[in-house]
Amino acid sequence: MSKIQDSTALKEQLEQMFRENWELISSHDQPFISKAREEAIQSFSNIGFPHRKMEDWRNTDLNKAMSGKFTSLFKPGHGDQTIDQIFKCNIHELETDQISLLNGWYIDTKKPLVKHDNGVISGSMARAMEEYPEIFEKHYGKYADKDKDGFQALNLAFAQDGFFIYVPDNVVVEKPLQMISIINWNEGLFIQTRNLVILGKNSKITMVHCDDSTNEEAMIKNSVTEVFIDESAHLEHYKLQNLNNQSTLMNATWFRQMKNSSLKSNAITLNGGLIRNYTHTVLDGEGASAEVYGVYLMDKSQHINNQVFIDHAKPNCYSNELFKGILDEEASAVFNGHILVRKDAQQTNAFQHNKNILMTDTAKANTKPFLEIYADDVKCSHGATIGQLDPEAMFYLRSRGICVANARLLLLYAFAREVVDKISIEALKMRVYDMIRKRLKGELNICDTCALHCDGPNKEILFEIDMSKI
Repeated sequence: MSKIQDSTALKEQLEQMFRENWELISSHDQPFISKAREEAIQSFSNIGFPHRKMEDWRNTDLNKAMSGKFTSLFKPGHGDQTIDQIFKCNIHELETDQISLLNGWYIDTKKPLVKHDNGVISGSMARAMEEYPEIFEKHYGKYADKDKDGFQALNLAFAQDGFFIYVPDNVVVEKPLQMISIINWNEGLFIQTRNLVILGKNSKITMVHCDDSTNEEAMIKNSVTEVFIDESAHLEHYKLQNLNNQSTLMNATWFRQMKNSSLKSNAITLNGGLIRNYTHTVLDGEGASAEVYGVYLMDKSQHINNQVFIDHAKPNCYSNELFKGILDEEASAVFNGHILVRKDAQQTNAFQHNKNILMTDTAKANTKPFLEIYADDVKCSHGATIGQLDPEAMFYLRSRGICVANARLLLLYAFAREVVDKISIEALKMRVYDMIRKRLKGELNICDTCALHCDGPNKEILFEIDMSKI
């Protein structure tokens, strides 16, 4: 365990921490991973942390988030504790296989890696490094760019554990896989986790990735996920983020898609002090498709930054982005959507849109959809809107006897629902509807997923009117 004391010297302290804890950090490494770590820490030393002079970061201020005191754990700190003792998934009728991280470490130490009858492997990345070096040598560090920014380099240098998922060729995984990552520590943590997901040819899986915290301690979590989707494979990937207001989450997901593969990604962000979701997708095979969606509901002084880069590298590919946000009080949001259509990527269809509703004069949204096109036979479009609730729609609802509060809730709910309707798992969709209703009423917080004793009620939220008759 090592302490990070002062934000002004954070870079130097992390470099020193890397050297002092090298034996623990590299304890599960194959030689090529140790080499990658050394190259990454050198990259971090050269480029440092992102700052507001960088285009992708100019509307996100990291100074406050990184000025606290944090602890880093270089070995598991949960002992014999199980995830059920602090967290219970309350999505009714959602049947999933679960794998869990607690404070950055895989929690089931007695069974850290499971190989199922159909050949699917899931569990601890640290253990998979040791047992499947040939998979790691082929895929690990191959899709995420360590030089993109300091957080990417820092993660490659420090990350010791995370989720590992391997789906062989021609395997369809019927039951969704739920990846639960919980922060529960009595002081601030600086956590580095890394996930590796491999889908073989003609395979299919649905993953639900939940990021939650069960206390109010400040923390920084730097998470990188690399995903390889082979020919004709299909992935549905849902992210649910419900963290405390002192939390900072740097979440980067790098997808590489081959011929005729498909991706559906949907990020539901409901709470968090500062959250940055970076999604990078390379359509590296003809006929590949990517649908990237997100909805975010932020209030107080919360900040959300969604960055999406879709690289159309091959012809006859399709992509669609839709992100919608509701910002209250002094909350702020950033959306940067970048679609690159390369010279040989003819017959490309690519679309992106970002829509924001500002509930107050002090809420802010910065949006920048962007197309970079080098092919001539394409259909591409982009757009962005920032506004307030439609006064005509409010008048329509009020004229039918609906009070101001309910009219407001109905319009906001309908606005967010367009993204939630993209969820194909019915039980998950219903739970997200309920969480959004609670969030819009100001009644959702991190206690809703905590199994610890507390005084807060966990009551179901229902609209007082029948929405189907509106």
